[in-house]
Amino acid sequence: MSIDRIVMAFAGTVVLLSLALSQLHSPQWLWLAAFVGANLLQAAFTGFCPLAMILKRLGARPGVAFP
Repeated sequence: MSIDRIVMAFAGTVVLLSLALSQLHSPQWLWLAAFVGANLLQAAFTGFCPLAMILKRLGARPGVAFP
């Protein structure tokens, strides 16, 4: 799996987990979903993604968005 797909899968998982936790525990968990969304938005414009950098160091296959 390429870095791009791993980043998207991870972000989607964290958002869904955040939504579930906000319903089960506290609405404060929605801040996590907001953080992930803001990070995805800034990565779209700057190309900077901390998770992509970590995955690259771990040897994941580069993708189109995060070479």
